[in-house]
Amino acid sequence: MAAKDRISKAGEAARAAQRNRYLQRLLEDEELRGSLLSAYGAARSAYGRMTNGKPATEALFEDKKLQRELKEAASALREASSSLREQPKARRKGGIGRSLLLIAVAGVLAIALSEGLRSKVLDLLFGAEEEFDYSSTTAPAEPAPASASAA
Repeated sequence: MAAKDRISKAGEAARAAQRNRYLQRLLEDEELRGSLLSAYGAARSAYGRMTNGKPATEALFEDKKLQRELKEAASALREASSSLREQPKARRKGGIGRSLLLIAVAGVLAIALSEGLRSKVLDLLFGAEEEFDYSSTTAPAEPAPASASAA
């Protein structure tokens, strides 16, 4: 029974996490994840410098590296919070590459389906065909007389 309760609680927690817009943004936005990781790294490094044996007040006022790391952590957190507050960036779907591909496919289909367009393209590529009528200068041979073949 206890296992079923834990499984159902875990399922409810997973559904709640799926509905949470902040978690969705965290999963989708790579820039947000980067700024949070940067803030975490800077804060961890600053904490390490503060706990090196000196009193915290002395470390804060005298240690320039600690001050720089705290500034980095604060700016990264500020960037992450502003990124969370603003609307998600609309993703472009293809851009110019997709447009060019669509135009190329449409052109190929037009050439394949239209005989007039196909002949114009072939004429442009390979030159116009010379069209001529052939007329024979010799007279056709006359058949042998029918009376001679019967005899």
